[in-house]
Amino acid sequence: METRASFIATMQETQHLSPEKGQSPANGNREQFDSDEGSSIEDADFNWDEFLEETGASAAPHTSFKHVEISLQSSFQPGMKLEVANKSNPDTYWVATIITTCGQLLLLRYCGYGDDRRADFWCDVMTADLHPVGWCTQNNKVLMPPDAIKEKYVDWTEFLIHDLTGARTAPANLLEGPLRGKNPVDLITVDSLIELQDSQNPFQYWIVSVVENVGGRLRLRYVGLEETESYDQWLFYLDCRLRPVGWCQENKYRMDPPADIYSLKTVSEWKCSLEKSLNDAANFPLPMEVFKDHADLRNHFFAVGMKLEAVNVREPFHICPASVTKVFNNHYLQVTIDDLRPEPSKISMLCHADSLGILPIQWCLKNGVNLTPPKGYSGQDFDWADYQKQCGAEAAPHLCFRNTSFSRGFTKNMKLEAVNPRNPAEICVASITSVKGRLMWLHLEGLQMPSPEYIVDVESMDIFPVGWCEANAYNLTPPHKAVLRRKRRIAVVQPEKQLSSTVPVEKIPHDLCPVPQPDTTGTVNGRYCCPQLYINHRCFSGPYLNKGRIAELPQSVGPGKCVLVLKEVLSMVINAAYKPGSVLRELQLVEDPQWNFQEETLKAKYRGKTYRATVKIVRTSDQVADFCRRVCAKLECCPNLFSPVLVAEVCPENCSIHTKTKYTYYYGKRKKIIKPPIGENNNMKSGHVKPARRRKRRKSIFVQKKRRSSAVDLNAAGSAEESEDDEPDVMEDETGSEETSSELRDDQTDTSSAEVPSARPRRAVTLRSSTESDRPPPMERARRSRRPQPHSYGEAEKCIQVKEEIKQEEEEKLILDSNPLEWTVTDVVRFIKLTDCAPLAKIFQEQDIDGQALLLLTLPTVQECMELKLGPAIKLCHQIERVKVAFYAQYAN
Repeated sequence: METRASFIATMQETQHLSPEKGQSPANGNREQFDSDEGSSIEDADFNWDEFLEETGASAAPHTSFKHVEISLQSSFQPGMKLEVANKSNPDTYWVATIITTCGQLLLLRYCGYGDDRRADFWCDVMTADLHPVGWCTQNNKVLMPPDAIKEKYVDWTEFLIHDLTGARTAPANLLEGPLRGKNPVDLITVDSLIELQDSQNPFQYWIVSVVENVGGRLRLRYVGLEETESYDQWLFYLDCRLRPVGWCQENKYRMDPPADIYSLKTVSEWKCSLEKSLNDAANFPLPMEVFKDHADLRNHFFAVGMKLEAVNVREPFHICPASVTKVFNNHYLQVTIDDLRPEPSKISMLCHADSLGILPIQWCLKNGVNLTPPKGYSGQDFDWADYQKQCGAEAAPHLCFRNTSFSRGFTKNMKLEAVNPRNPAEICVASITSVKGRLMWLHLEGLQMPSPEYIVDVESMDIFPVGWCEANAYNLTPPHKAVLRRKRRIAVVQPEKQLSSTVPVEKIPHDLCPVPQPDTTGTVNGRYCCPQLYINHRCFSGPYLNKGRIAELPQSVGPGKCVLVLKEVLSMVINAAYKPGSVLRELQLVEDPQWNFQEETLKAKYRGKTYRATVKIVRTSDQVADFCRRVCAKLECCPNLFSPVLVAEVCPENCSIHTKTKYTYYYGKRKKIIKPPIGENNNMKSGHVKPARRRKRRKSIFVQKKRRSSAVDLNAAGSAEESEDDEPDVMEDETGSEETSSELRDDQTDTSSAEVPSARPRRAVTLRSSTESDRPPPMERARRSRRPQPHSYGEAEKCIQVKEEIKQEEEEKLILDSNPLEWTVTDVVRFIKLTDCAPLAKIFQEQDIDGQALLLLTLPTVQECMELKLGPAIKLCHQIERVKVAFYAQYAN
């Protein structure tokens, strides 16, 4: 399933949706909730990442939005069967089972392999030779098992009969024709016709036309009222009130327009509109796959007169006493908010057993929520026992209600996007102010008039995850104090909340920067699906990337939407760098005028500062390979370090023969920034520069001494053979020394500007290789940094220190008796019990974490999924890292 990871995508400047006028259900009375359109934020470019960072808040997890997760699922379901051409013999076919889906990509396994997943393969629905079960028989094609399993069974016909009995075949219309490869949301097009249930009468329907489809959120217009927008409705496509055309007739229900619009047309006009829409629906029917995820209604146990508590639909800030006033059948009932006045205002809702916003009595009392007494109630404090006696009514039993304590992972202060209940066309930035059971109180940002928090159910289809509007090219109402996206800089990465350096930086106004239009079709087809990208950690990592960190990355990412997969890979590469800011700066320069690209904001954190840069990422699968090679070339690493090609043993580029300095010749020599030794600044100014040869000789001598004394090849760490202009900074990374002014300048200066000589003493390179224990205190070190260091540390001290480090590393080194990839859950639990994290072993048992899952665990995953505090989580991740390191040392090759 595509989510992933993030919904955020670079878009053009946000423009507020012009609110529609009228007092219809679609528009509502906007007096209290109207957005401040005339404010200064109208032209603001709202950025969720920066807003979350500045407010210190977190986004509600995407998995909490059940309806959004369902909308992203493919129409193909795991377990479906289909016929696919044999790889070895394309003229023959065999039955395969869908293992999982990712957009237009299907992971298939030929029937007969059982649980053996080694032969699983991905294919694109849009391009692969796929057919429903039975197609070969109808078209006289040969069904033949793959050669690898041909001898496994004697009678394959009997095997197929047994395997296909009770199985579900993939729908033929999703494998061929205009619907090929589309998911349910994509099947709903503008002008599609659907039957909509009346809001008060469950047995009355009228046909509506789809005016707009925003990621499954449908703007609907009653047929016969095409000329007006005042009565438009906004509903998510999974709403149980929506049915395919023909449902009403099939169930012998009434087909009449709602009472509030009936008087707008004559009977003959309504009849004419109905006949026309029925003909159109018959000619262009909406595929039934659209309704495959609609939940069946369960029987209710309510009776007329029962009392309950309900959220007031007209004023969703209050929970009020309510009564069951009508029972239609086993599925539907009518609930009315109690009003004791002589002339009550009737606020009724059509409900079913799983309706949102209905609760058992005393729910408010048990959850510490204020219950609003009925209008006209004479008592000072509302009490359910007295009220029931006064009314002579019984309470609806608890079994009538769904689980009232299920919060779906929402917590206080989380951010999300929510529909304005008074103007359903508007979606606002929202904050969760409270969560009680399955109800949430939301504060909508960006509204002109202050308003109370409104109440929604955790399974409401009017709430969406952070970035949903941007992903679906829909306007989001931002907060009043919007976080403005900084103007783009060319080839520059600036730390956040820090003034730029004194070196002038060329700026280009935001409105002059070309921003590609996002794909607003909502369709993700094979063209936009990225193949699986492999992180080939054996390949040469270059001068920017830490080989040890590269080895800890997952073996592959994807498949999925190109932008999402490539953004994830680039983020991992940035985090695996010695200096993430430098890599971020290089990635800004990767571009090609021929690319169909999308601009994405990437972040890097280094020494307490966060850097941002806008990077161009290709959007189509045919450009992925070229993009990966361009990035690798920019980072001076092997072109196959990350690519669609899996490097098994020997890299086709033969990159293992190159060293970090020699490998730059693969792409051409880099310009060397000559850095003078101490006391040569005056010579530099006058144009006299010491030859670079002497600099190299000193460096090579240092490297040889280091190797002799430590007997450790520093090539993996990338310190000794770093290119000349980056070497001191990388050494600084390895030792964790304090940041110097020259490094700050290096991070903040445009790489395209003139070469600036560094005043860093050459002798400092040797000094930084010492350990922290041999250093002077911070204050003394700060004073010494202002004058040349007179001496370097002796060889004996360095040798002793390195030996101690090696000894300590050997003590921590883990030797595995078996491959972690083959560990069962029991093996994992046994290993955890042998560490200092033994109390956490039961979590691994409960979560069914085997060896493969263990190797994929990271600190954020451990904290979020295991609900651990930071301390225990770090300790646990340390043990997991030991397993990873041992795995790569013993079994990766």
